[in-house]
Formats: sequence, structure tokens, C-alpha cells
Amino acid sequence: MNRIIIIICLAGVLFSCKSKKSVVTKKPNTTTRDVRKTTETPSNTKVYASNTERYVDVHRETAQQEMSLYGIPASITLAQGILESGSGNGRLAVEANNHFGIKCHGWTGQKIYHDDDAAQECFRKYKDAKYSFRDHSLFLTERSRYSKLFKLKQEDYKGWAKGLRAAGYATDPKYPQKLISLIERYKLYEFDKAVLGDNYVSYKSPVTSNRTTYTVVKGDTLYSISRRYNISVKELQNLNGLPDAAISIGQELVVKPSTKK
Repeated sequence: MNRIIIIICLAGVLFSCKSKKSVVTKKPNTTTRDVRKTTETPSNTKVYASNTERYVDVHRETAQQEMSLYGIPASITLAQGILESGSGNGRLAVEANNHFGIKCHGWTGQKIYHDDDAAQECFRKYKDAKYSFRDHSLFLTERSRYSKLFKLKQEDYKGWAKGLRAAGYATDPKYPQKLISLIERYKLYEFDKAVLGDNYVSYKSPVTSNRTTYTVVKGDTLYSISRRYNISVKELQNLNGLPDAAISIGQELVVKPSTKK
């Protein structure tokens, strides 16, 4: 009898073990990483072909504002700024925000000393470049020697360029042509058009001599133009105030200088 009871108990235990299911809990794979794609944010930084183009883009609105207030062509102001400041890279522009090389001459503001015609000359220093542009406008409007400039049409950037040299703004005999070359190369006269609107009239200086000019077309180089007109590249650069061999389509170049009669 005892054997029968023992056998029945063992059978019950075995049956109970088979009926139970083991539950296996999987551990998360801690070595698996959540890989996410990185989205690159496109840069909004504007890219310029040259320092001069950057200079024009940064200061064009200031030059146009000065034109509206004081009547000085924006093209002339920008060309002078480019030339005088080395497209904003000169020491006076970088350290003193002085874009036009205006010297102290009774200035009571901050100053900077820089070698120019003489060693360690005194130049004006500004908190912001816009004050340099304003001082340039005042410099021209408040001095009687520049009064003839304001009788010229604002479209006549060539007349303004020559008038500045005649009034003593610069001693370089090529100064007018350098300004004109910059205005035409970078189409700075377009900013004059924007200010004058319907009042703008494309102005051409009256021809007073028999000089010959050539308008640059696609594929031209200074060398090819010099060959065409039997003139050296150096002479072309001197005639047009070009600091290098860069030219642009639509630019007018003097290929034969005026001759006195």
C-alpha cells in the first residue's frame, strides 16, 4: 500500500513539472546603438568672387544713403572707398574704420598715426565705417574747393572723378581713370540709378578729343586687345588706371590716348 502511495506522489510531481513553462526574459542588447542620420545645416555665408565685390555689397547702402542726403554719386563714394582703403583691407580701414584716408586737420576725436606722405601722420579714427562715409560727405560739401563738383550731374561719374583730382583731392595724375575703371568694372553706376530712379539719365561726357576707346566683349584679355591696337599691356594699364590685368565684359577701355591739336 505504501508503495502505491509513493508511486502516485512521484507521478504527480513529474506531471506538475512538465506542465510548467519556463519564462525567459531577454536582456536588452546594450551594445546596440541608436544610429541617427546627422542633417547638415546649409551655411548662409555669402561667397564673393573678390574682396572688392564683398566691399561693394557691404557698403553700397551707406553710399546710396549719402548720395540721397548730400548729392555725391554713390559710384564715386564706393570707388574712392575701394581705392583709398584697399577694398577695406588697409590698416586705416581695419584699425580705424577710416576708408577715405582723411587726416586729422583739427579733428578732436580719436586718432591713429600712419606712414603716408610723411612718417607717422595723423588720421581720423571712427567707431564705425558709416561715420567715415559721413565724414567723407561732409569733407566734400563743406570745403569750397569742391563746390564745382556739385554743379555736375550726379550721373556724370567721369566728371566727378576728374573734378576730384582737379580740386586737389589726390595728387596721382591717374586718379580719375582709376576711379572710372573701378566704376565701370564693378558697374557701380547702377547704385546711382537706384537712387535717382526715373531722374537718371545715362550720361556721356562730351568728346573733346580724338582718343579711341574699346568696349570689352566675351573672350577678350588685355593681351589680345593690346595686340589688336598695337599697344603694350603696360600702356593699356597705365591709360586706364588698371592695377592688374583683370577686365570685365562691357568695360570701356582707352586704347589710344588723346592727342593735342
